[in-house]
Amino acid sequence: MKFEDVKKIGVLGGGVMGGGIAQVLAIAGYDVVVRDLTDEINEQTRDAVFESKWGMKRAVEVGKLEFDKCYEAMQRVSFTTDLNDLADADMVIEAVPEKLELKQQVFAELDEVVKPEAIFVSNTSGFVIEEIAQDVLESRKQLFGGMHFFNPVPVMKACEVIYTPHTSQDTIDAVRGVAEKAGKAVSMVKDMPGTYGFIVNRIYAAARREADKLVEDGIATQEDIDKAMITGRNWPVGFYAGRGGIGKQW
Repeated sequence: MKFEDVKKIGVLGGGVMGGGIAQVLAIAGYDVVVRDLTDEINEQTRDAVFESKWGMKRAVEVGKLEFDKCYEAMQRVSFTTDLNDLADADMVIEAVPEKLELKQQVFAELDEVVKPEAIFVSNTSGFVIEEIAQDVLESRKQLFGGMHFFNPVPVMKACEVIYTPHTSQDTIDAVRGVAEKAGKAVSMVKDMPGTYGFIVNRIYAAARREADKLVEDGIATQEDIDKAMITGRNWPVGFYAGRGGIGKQW
């Protein structure tokens, strides 16, 4: 599957992440089908895509999206509880909860339903892609990669594209192309067994360990560490206060 052949994309798993992924892909011009377990979950995802703080309607209100493009994008997103509705997708992006066994299970199920030439992509935050793909057919492994979006997807520019030793160059090019068409700044990452996290999460985790050591050794308080990183390195938030750390306030 080449980049130019990707027209319809399935998103397996809705919620905040799946909805955000569906939103940016629809705005980019792709036909998107979101599949989740219940109509109630799908309705919540629909609200996230259309009505939420980061949704399409809000984007129109603040001038980030033209009304006509918003309307067209809305028509390109559909929701289903039937896995078979992803059968003719050119690419399927998995966005289920971050549990390795669950991801392995859903891809094995997809492998039996989705056309054999379709690309499979996991939105994992850091699991080894080759391990996620272990239960798909050997012929699918060259069509398997990772695409780590950041929350909230409509706002955050970063996207890590991960490739394994089995991933074909056409697949790498297609996944990267889709991400860039959706407006993302792509960083390429080699799959690495025995690790968790790609670029951002591994570097953040290392920095957090060092910050914790500074506190443990009595060198600085949590608040002063956050203040130093926000004002000295222009981080938007620190490590400690509230969810995600202290925001810019100095």
